[in-house]
Amino acid sequence: MRPNAALALALLVILSPVAAWAAPDEAVLAAVKAQDGPYRETLKGLVDVDTGTGDVPGLAKVEAVLRSRLEAAGLAVESRAAPAFGGNTLIGTRSGTGTRKIMLLVHYDTVFATGDAAKRPYTERDSRAYGPGVADAKGGIAMILHLMAALETLRFDRYGTLTVVFNPDEERGSRGSRDEIARVAREQDVVLSFEPSFADAGVDAVTVATKGINYASLTVKGRASHAGGAPEAGRNAVVELAHQILQLQDLGDSGKGTSLHWTVVQGGTKPNIIPEAARAEGDMRYFVPGEYDRVLTQARRIVGSHRVPDTQVSFDLARGRPPLPQNPATQALGERARAIYGELGAPLALAEIGGGTDAGYAFQPDSPAKPALLESLGIVGGHYHSADEFAVLASITPRLYLATRLVMEVSQESGR
Repeated sequence: MRPNAALALALLVILSPVAAWAAPDEAVLAAVKAQDGPYRETLKGLVDVDTGTGDVPGLAKVEAVLRSRLEAAGLAVESRAAPAFGGNTLIGTRSGTGTRKIMLLVHYDTVFATGDAAKRPYTERDSRAYGPGVADAKGGIAMILHLMAALETLRFDRYGTLTVVFNPDEERGSRGSRDEIARVAREQDVVLSFEPSFADAGVDAVTVATKGINYASLTVKGRASHAGGAPEAGRNAVVELAHQILQLQDLGDSGKGTSLHWTVVQGGTKPNIIPEAARAEGDMRYFVPGEYDRVLTQARRIVGSHRVPDTQVSFDLARGRPPLPQNPATQALGERARAIYGELGAPLALAEIGGGTDAGYAFQPDSPAKPALLESLGIVGGHYHSADEFAVLASITPRLYLATRLVMEVSQESGR
């Protein structure tokens, strides 16, 4: 999950109450309750190994555990290298007796440094679990593994295929795994992604839309000169950069959920030299896929107007994660999730968040075949990417009930 994704909650919508909540499926509830202790054991084993993005020894250790667990659950497992930062993407597949193709997705890397697991091992206190990556997203890994265990207990196999994807580089943009995520997702009817939910939001939630992320860069080339002896001979790149930032600051569109914020500025070398170069970097977030082209086109037109003559200005917009936009199939899946959670007597919100996740790669807005996709099916937690990141232990059973019932219900729908 991208930094502070829970705090970047753009819109939280609790739809009108379900007219009449059904009673819980007692067999499913019993099966998932039995997973509580084993889930915690799994979570402890995962958290107590460093798997920061690029920590190849730690990633390899957890990868071996995940491969063993998937194979023990009857999945055929293959791996694909994620060369940008190291590690492998694991893809496990199991065939059932039905027709629906379901994908379960989450990452096994974290943002934490080597040695953090030894300094802050898995700990339970005050009804919460703590440790590096305990919720983001090792709680999601455990959710998938114990969802499969619950299905085995229930002897449920009425899906067509159940595919699990664990990738090792989400916290650095999934640059080595995004193509595999997209490739596998392209063949699916439903994708369930297990990033954590949001304890800080005040109500339990799943995510139906996420913003995409692009990275803006603004560079100015001027001319150096002595700031006291011959300032007129110079062309101040910092002044021009400031002018351009002011010109570009209104490129966002709040009505569409688009923002562009300048976050890093560099320029100049010494106080007595007119700076010849300056640079700024920015963060763009957006729901509407066409906003990338709009912002890039308008920005390049705007930077053609200079305050400091004889300066050279360029603007670029590097693509990051695509958005998971609002779409009817995902909304319908979210409504189904709300009804299932209602069986436990609990409300469930459908959230749109400003932080990007691998859901965007799985959805592929430009593809004609788009799976229904639901995000934030992992454990409820908070303070992600910080030393006091936590997972709410009381959420294990309801979240596992939700995921298990979702797989069972969508398995029995007709194919697309």
